[in-house]
Amino acid sequence: MELTYSKFLAVWQIIALGLCGASIIGGILILIVHRLRFSSISDYKQKYDYLASNDSKMIFWSIIAFAVALTLFINTVYDSTVVLSYVWFFVRLFIAVCIGTLIIYISYLMMQFAYPTTLEKKMKRWRYKPRVNKKTGNVMKLLSEDEEDVHLDEGMQAEENVFSVDYDVWVDETTGDVQIEKYPGHLIAYQCNSCGFKTMKLQKEEIVVAPTENTDGEMIKNYQCNYCSAKRSKTVKVAKLSQTESHYELPAHLHFKDEEKVNLVTLEILISTGKTKIFEFTSTKQASEFLNQFKIEE
Repeated sequence: MELTYSKFLAVWQIIALGLCGASIIGGILILIVHRLRFSSISDYKQKYDYLASNDSKMIFWSIIAFAVALTLFINTVYDSTVVLSYVWFFVRLFIAVCIGTLIIYISYLMMQFAYPTTLEKKMKRWRYKPRVNKKTGNVMKLLSEDEEDVHLDEGMQAEENVFSVDYDVWVDETTGDVQIEKYPGHLIAYQCNSCGFKTMKLQKEEIVVAPTENTDGEMIKNYQCNYCSAKRSKTVKVAKLSQTESHYELPAHLHFKDEEKVNLVTLEILISTGKTKIFEFTSTKQASEFLNQFKIEE
């Protein structure tokens, strides 16, 4: 029995160390492939989109690979103690799995709450990096919010007005060539089935069945398109009442002295879930309009 257990430990040692090495290599390869794919993209807007879609995901997968490698490595240490009884083998396995799980969980929290700020800075670098006209090689100018409207159609302006989409307009001042880039806005709006723009916003909520502490309620949400005025309704459930629930109202208006001297307004909103949301605007008027439409649920 002891001889068989000793042979098992010897085989386990080899397998665990082999898988540990494979996990480390896998984690490194994930980061290398991620970097190569990003470097192969020449268009700045495509770099922005790639970071938004893949950066957090690829980094988290590499962390998982390294956590698995550490878990496997821990399962090869203190072999002189583990050989005394198979009970110690399971104790070591349990401790290793707990440590690996803890690393993955902490990493998940960091990617959810801390890393988005870093990612936003990385993405902004490529969003606002000066564009070059591919036809002439001239450096293009990024227009301000007031200047860009002349190049946007009414539907695009409506999307910006409800903060569902943000458009950047780059102009070659020598030739007049225009390049329009589309980015996600600060607030959620849905695509209208009639006009196709992301301008369908929640207008009114009607509770048809009031919730209680024991039963769910029922609500009708009424939406209207800010561009073509199309309407639609949706019935949703309302969660049971909680005695500990509280509601916080955001300020309806912002006011600054010497508003004409304000170049940038930054709003940082800390939600009770732990997430921090940061929004930037070019004027206090735009920030006030945003707050009027802001809903914590979104």
